[in-house]
Amino acid sequence: MVAGEASGDLLAAQLLRGLQARWPGLQAVGIGGPQLEAAGFTAWWPSEKLAVRGYVEVLRHYREIVGIRRQLKNRLLADQPRLFIGVDAPDFNLDLEGDLRAAGVKTVHFVAPAVWAWRPERVEQIRRCVDHVLCIFPFEPELLARHGIAATYVGHPLAPLIALEPDQAKARLELGLAPDARVVALLPGSRSAEIEHLLPRFLQAARLMLREQPGLRFVLPAVPAQFARIEQLAARAGLGAALQLTRGGSHAALAACDVTLIASGTATLEAALFKRPMVIAYHMNWLSWKLHQRKMLQPWVGLPNILAGEFLVPELLQQAATPAALARETLAWLADDQATQARREALRQRFVSLHRELSRDTVRLASDAIEQVLAA
Repeated sequence: MVAGEASGDLLAAQLLRGLQARWPGLQAVGIGGPQLEAAGFTAWWPSEKLAVRGYVEVLRHYREIVGIRRQLKNRLLADQPRLFIGVDAPDFNLDLEGDLRAAGVKTVHFVAPAVWAWRPERVEQIRRCVDHVLCIFPFEPELLARHGIAATYVGHPLAPLIALEPDQAKARLELGLAPDARVVALLPGSRSAEIEHLLPRFLQAARLMLREQPGLRFVLPAVPAQFARIEQLAARAGLGAALQLTRGGSHAALAACDVTLIASGTATLEAALFKRPMVIAYHMNWLSWKLHQRKMLQPWVGLPNILAGEFLVPELLQQAATPAALARETLAWLADDQATQARREALRQRFVSLHRELSRDTVRLASDAIEQVLAA
């Protein structure tokens, strides 16, 4: 298995536990993080090595990443596994899957590359490299089938684990937050480049929000691999006791908050599963952004908006992601007027419907599909 960042590590760990229940003697090795390791996975490299996003950012780490992929490929070809599962991280995994499949190793890709949102040319690569795709969105198998790619809708593995009505009071008690506090969760992402580009903007936005509403409280969950760096930036932000930094715990932060300021990515779907209003932001190297824009097929980047086909929540990208704009849009969700309350309730209802649609017995469906791949 290869899981390339914190979100992939979490999904992979859920899947691995299900596979171990079906095949008790199973051994799993490759690239993963603390969630996979807690499930009994042997990580030859940590997943943070692959947590790079953006063309320019990838170039900076290109030699190291290519070297890891080459070493991993050689190791797997020398002692071939029954199955290889690439979890998301398509830039790393698809090429590796292609080499392994050519050598006779069965390959499964978990979380379909979003060819419906950008880079549609990837379809040919998926067809060549992957035996089966496990899809987390219901419309994807039909789309892939049109291109001759076998796929199964398995739902989102986190959907059954998150309550349809999250217990905000319990989460606040666990985090030591007052029951009546107004809480903003800051989720700038787990990649090093995201911390560099987004976290300073988020912290500046938090200062502006605190100036307008002195009673606000902010929760910032930090992935362990980035904790020291995030702690330094947070200490310099001048937010004092208004900011609470936690080691991991993004789900507790989402359950406890009233609104989240969040990086575009898979975490936005988790925020939707927690039924939380959000402001989606992203900022990257300007050249990476220009190249990224040219490959986009839709006007949205946030998963809740993509799945809804409309701007349910604000997106502030690149030049628009100024601290002032981030603060303004986040505070807008906290207004007490009737129009805002109706907006929050309408959003909650949409997210409840999405949650129900994504709730499947993911582990069983994925295990069934994998068993068929192995028997083929």
